[in-house]
Amino acid sequence: MSEEQRPVAPRPSAVLDPVHEGEIRGALGGIPMAGPGRHQAWSRRLLTLAAIMGPGLIVMVGDNDAGGVATYAQAGQDYGTSLLWVMVLLIPTLIVAQEMVARLGAVTGVGHARLIKERFGRFWAAFSVGDLFLLNFLTLVTEFIGVDLGLRYFGVTPLVSVPIVAVGLLATVATGSFQRWERFMFVFITTSLLMFPLALLSHPTLGPIAVGLTHPGVKGGFTPPAVLFVIAIVGTTVAPWQLFFQQSNVIDKRITTRWLGYEFADTVIGAVLTTAGAAALMVAAAFAFSHSNFAGHFGSGLSVAHGLATRVGPVAGAVFAVVLVNASILGASAVTLSTSYALGDVFGLRHSLHRSVRDAKGFYASFAVLIALAAGVVLIPRAPLGLMTTAVQVLAGVLLPSAIVFLLLLCNDAEVLGPWVNSARQNALATLIVSVLVLLSLILTVTTAFPRVPLGPFTAAVVALGSLGLAWMGLSQRGRRHQDVERERTVGGDRQAWRMAPLPTLKPPVWSTEQRVGMIALRAYLVVAVVLLAVKVGQLAVAR
Repeated sequence: MSEEQRPVAPRPSAVLDPVHEGEIRGALGGIPMAGPGRHQAWSRRLLTLAAIMGPGLIVMVGDNDAGGVATYAQAGQDYGTSLLWVMVLLIPTLIVAQEMVARLGAVTGVGHARLIKERFGRFWAAFSVGDLFLLNFLTLVTEFIGVDLGLRYFGVTPLVSVPIVAVGLLATVATGSFQRWERFMFVFITTSLLMFPLALLSHPTLGPIAVGLTHPGVKGGFTPPAVLFVIAIVGTTVAPWQLFFQQSNVIDKRITTRWLGYEFADTVIGAVLTTAGAAALMVAAAFAFSHSNFAGHFGSGLSVAHGLATRVGPVAGAVFAVVLVNASILGASAVTLSTSYALGDVFGLRHSLHRSVRDAKGFYASFAVLIALAAGVVLIPRAPLGLMTTAVQVLAGVLLPSAIVFLLLLCNDAEVLGPWVNSARQNALATLIVSVLVLLSLILTVTTAFPRVPLGPFTAAVVALGSLGLAWMGLSQRGRRHQDVERERTVGGDRQAWRMAPLPTLKPPVWSTEQRVGMIALRAYLVVAVVLLAVKVGQLAVAR
């Protein structure tokens, strides 16, 4: 065998916690450390997929949380089936973003927040985790609002429902067993399937659904409120916490590069299921409220449940309330865990669901504190819960660009991913999707802070600037294909043997002129956007 073809020997592992290595124990089965061979019968492959499934499915379905359920129901109630096409376009967006973080987790064995700290410095790590903490806390508050509204439909007061759910969330996490926690999550995922019979209860017809899926448009035209609502749907479906959660959860489940194909399938299944569930909620509300006084008058999740009970029947109202509570609990668990994982990464704490409470006090304490604070906020009389819900959507839009940009930079860092870095083709697709997300985020942020900004001219200007940026980035990638060929030749094509070396041994990143300019622009955008958001929230608070 020639020197060029000889596979690279396995490098020392960068995994910081020994419990992140070993056999896989998932909700639906396990895989020993040796694992099955590469050539398996289809029955064995399906069993392996069942054991691997979890991180992608949980992060995707968990994103259909309280805010998502309310947003999708509002889409159907106010716009009928005309926005179903948005969910179709979001499937590749979700897959591309989450595949990259899954790859980072499997190849490096290090969490997203830790990689940002080591490759971009303490400032960006503090900024990313600090903003993630704030956004996740506000999101967690909205999850408890969903619990309150859903159980209030059954006559349960928040003084009873919120504390019980808070204690239940702690109980499902603090078992000291990753497998038991994942089984709890699969129960909630199974319950979320009630979205589909709920859609059937509204007696839908295929014609309007087919048109909504295949003909981009908005009922009533692309008015400024409609455009902003479309952007809100995107912001609800693609959230920064998802990146942190799936990467850390892949590591915690002990998934390595050997199982990346199965984890990719897990991610694809999750993306399809979550968008199909969102579409089912739109369909349920669209057909239930069509040609009624409820159409175009969304109030809250509770009003949707009562409306469904009036228009379709009490079973439909009860099913929607159960879906709302279930989504809130699943979302609360995933969002809070993403925060605890990130805090453990940055502060060097043990952070694994394999560890007991005694063995990972900081990890579980951060989870408990977040749950207790968020639940307490919801129980405060006259708390500005509506204002917090609005702030969550806008803040998610503000933070999305930085989270996505860091993801792209890490996936192009040869020291971090070696032969697993993005190819030129992957970069082209990811850059296009990321650019669209950033542009939508910018439009949402500015128009929320300045409602009188003319949406048409502003959008045209943003798109023009974005196109110039894409062209510039495309020119900077001209030599990428040659780099891909050289990298494959160097590693001998055997990527399975490659994992990131310990973090202290990595060479510091060398930034190009384009990257330096981009990071300066990103920092300026974040500062301005946060200031605008703070001013807007202050104005709304005073107006109350």
